[in-house]
Amino acid sequence: MLRLVTAGWLLILVASACSDQVESDDQGLVGDFNRDGKVVIGVATDGPRDDGAYYQALVEKIESLSLLHGFDEPIVVDLIDPANADAELEALAQQGVDIIAVGSSAIAEGLPELALEYDEIFWYCNCGSGSGAEPGILKSEDRGAELWISGGYAAGILMLERGAGSAVFLGCCDLNFEVESFNAFLYGLSLVDPLYTATYVPTGNFPFDFNNTAGAVEAYFNAVAEGADVVVPFLGGAHEPIVRLANDDGIIVMTAGSSSGCERDDLDYDFEVKFDAGDYVAPIFDDILSGVAAEGGVREFHVGIDPEVGAEFCDGASGAQVALLDALNARIGAGDFAEQITAIVSEAYGF
Repeated sequence: MLRLVTAGWLLILVASACSDQVESDDQGLVGDFNRDGKVVIGVATDGPRDDGAYYQALVEKIESLSLLHGFDEPIVVDLIDPANADAELEALAQQGVDIIAVGSSAIAEGLPELALEYDEIFWYCNCGSGSGAEPGILKSEDRGAELWISGGYAAGILMLERGAGSAVFLGCCDLNFEVESFNAFLYGLSLVDPLYTATYVPTGNFPFDFNNTAGAVEAYFNAVAEGADVVVPFLGGAHEPIVRLANDDGIIVMTAGSSSGCERDDLDYDFEVKFDAGDYVAPIFDDILSGVAAEGGVREFHVGIDPEVGAEFCDGASGAQVALLDALNARIGAGDFAEQITAIVSEAYGF
């Protein structure tokens, strides 16, 4: 829980299916790729559909867009074990769905083969940092290093205000995209004060266990006992429990993906680190209905260029703090940190 092939939103779609759909509206509903007289979207995630963060954002957006366009209720399959992902996705594909939205790269390894076998389905994957283009699949991607340089800088600004000095980054199990994100967070902190420190703590079982609440809670209490002033809940199902604890303790905390955390009245976020799967997927429906299509496409989101990504303060930040963060994000978008980002990515992925 990471460029642009062509400008604007890209759809990956089996070309024949798209052309038939767009050119023959009188023969059926737009989006009805299997020609059964209805449009059904399948959603597949490895985390819980109600995690209040990354996974829920995708599920809720698909639900709202289905309602808006008069589609049937989506079929949502959550808590997919990556070890069984191919079987779960194939079972979903056999339920008469027209579109399948896959929530993360954790369950996407078998997608190329499934897209080939079930080529009447439009396959979309919110595959995260640097997964690359593949035939038969539309992907949305971001760059974890960009996101978390922004996030680290935002945390550092608030730490400076509060006289704080250390942060804890709660993740799963030291996966490469976690290493990328954590090292970027450290770099962002250092841009505010080189003396600021952060510690990465794994809370789940390898691989992709971002939902281990017991492990996350234990790690949180240990970190607070050691003096952590900021907690980064880079988690799925374990995200909200950690945020509640941070709220109780008055510790700086941020979202992990969702762009609507600042709007919540049951949890208090100091800022958002936005890589919201719902924001990514929304324009895809405009492309489907307008007939825009590109096979093997990748839509990239970049901090400082695309408003969907990057850190953003919630209520309470001063105008000066907001201006500092906006300026940092603009510098990321302008490529000022390209060398540092390359080094962070190289270390995380070993190239």
